[in-house]
Amino acid sequence: MRQKTALVIAFASTAHAMREEAFCAANGLPGRLIPVPREITAGCGLAFRTSPEEETRFKHVFAAEGIEYEGMHTVELWG
Repeated sequence: MRQKTALVIAFASTAHAMREEAFCAANGLPGRLIPVPREITAGCGLAFRTSPEEETRFKHVFAAEGIEYEGMHTVELWG
């Protein structure tokens, strides 16, 4: 396994995380749901993982759509 930098977006609930995953898939935003890494404290057990280069894009889209999230974190993940 190798270490990889990822942008992890945490949500307040599992329902929020699943709703945003569907939104991202429908709108061509790259990423997938993952278990929340230990380094991050979040309201639920799921987070959305994408490339760190996508942070500005996600912030703009989420702000424009009124999508709430607990935080965006750049972390090192194994996989």
